[in-house]
Amino acid sequence: MYFRDKTDNKNQRSLLLLGGVVLGMLGLAYASVPLYRLFCQVTGFGGTPKVSEVAADEVLARSMTVRFDANVDPKLEWEFRPVQLDQETKIGESVMAYYEAKNISDKPLVGTATFNITPLKAAGYFVKLECFCFTEQLLQPGESISMPVLYYVDPAIADDWHLNDVTTLTLSYTFFEKKNPKTVTALSNKGREETNSLR
Repeated sequence: MYFRDKTDNKNQRSLLLLGGVVLGMLGLAYASVPLYRLFCQVTGFGGTPKVSEVAADEVLARSMTVRFDANVDPKLEWEFRPVQLDQETKIGESVMAYYEAKNISDKPLVGTATFNITPLKAAGYFVKLECFCFTEQLLQPGESISMPVLYYVDPAIADDWHLNDVTTLTLSYTFFEKKNPKTVTALSNKGREETNSLR
C-alpha cells in the first residue's frame, strides 16, 4: 500500500511537471514571433532594418545609394511598386521615399508587409523612422494608396571597416494578404468613422 501511494505521488508529480513544460512551450511559441521581430528590429539581424523614433545626430559627407524593391504574394490581388527606383543620400540624412499599392480585385483586401535590407551585413545600419509596414493596410476594390517610408543610414556604418565596400543598400518589401474577416470589418468601420468625422 505504501509502495503504491509513493508511486502514485511520483506519477502525479511527473504529470504536473510535464504539463507545465507543455504549457511553457506553448507560451514561448506564441511569444516567439513578436520577440524575434523585436530582436531583429533592434539588432538588424536577418536583414531586418532597425527602428527608431529619433533622427541621426550627424550627417556625413559619404553618400549611399538606396534602391527600392516591391513584391506581392501571388495570392494577394494587388499591384505594388516603389515610386522611385533609387535615392542617393548622405549617411545620417533623413530621407522620405514612397511606395504605391492598388487593389485590383473586386473585394476589400487587407495586406501586411514583410521587409528586409540587402546586403544583410549592413541591415543593422538602415534605420526606419516611419513605415507603413507596421500597420495592416485595407484597400477597397480599385482603391490606391501612397505609403511613405522615412529612413536614414546610421553614421556608425562609417566606423565598420567590414562595410567599406558597401555603397548600395536595397530596401525590399513583400505584401501578403491578411486573411481575417474581423480585421477587414474593423478596418472598414474605422475608415467609415474617419470619413464621417471629416464631413
